Amino acid sequence: MDKAAWIERLALQRHPEGGYYSEIYRSEVAISTQREGRERSLLTSIYFLLTDDSPVDHFHLNQSDILHYFHAGSPVTYLVIDPVGSLQEFTLGLDLAKGEVPQLLVPGGYWKAAVLKEGSFGLLGEAVAPGFDFRDMQLATADDFQAKFPELWSQVEPYVHAAV
Repeated sequence: MDKAAWIERLALQRHPEGGYYSEIYRSEVAISTQREGRERSLLTSIYFLLTDDSPVDHFHLNQSDILHYFHAGSPVTYLVIDPVGSLQEFTLGLDLAKGEVPQLLVPGGYWKAAVLKEGSFGLLGEAVAPGFDFRDMQLATADDFQAKFPELWSQVEPYVHAAV
């Protein structure tokens, strides 16, 4: 299948971070948190698609742990910055001999971005616990990121959402 078929068949829509998504599961069980609005679903899951015309999932921070799963298409590269400012790169894919991993945990409180470097699409799944809520996501801004990570700026600038 091509990217248009995936978008249509999975009913994907544009995501504010970049790419496309569709929520496929939201637990009816809720847990109490110290976050705004307090309660969150125990678990949520989405399909997430990066395409050659929307290849970047811009840097953002989530409060919840997120497991990313590779499903189809070309590998997707993740850039992850831990709370002390160390940058790591991972490639989500199925070619273990090339160092790709089929799933990746990004803990809550870590900044992350993803990029489709080649191919027409990369289809992923994400499981979020406690469940995803847009109030728990912070999209990086250039000014904030330059101040927080001046030594990383030249590496991460292409993956920080431009101000609109």
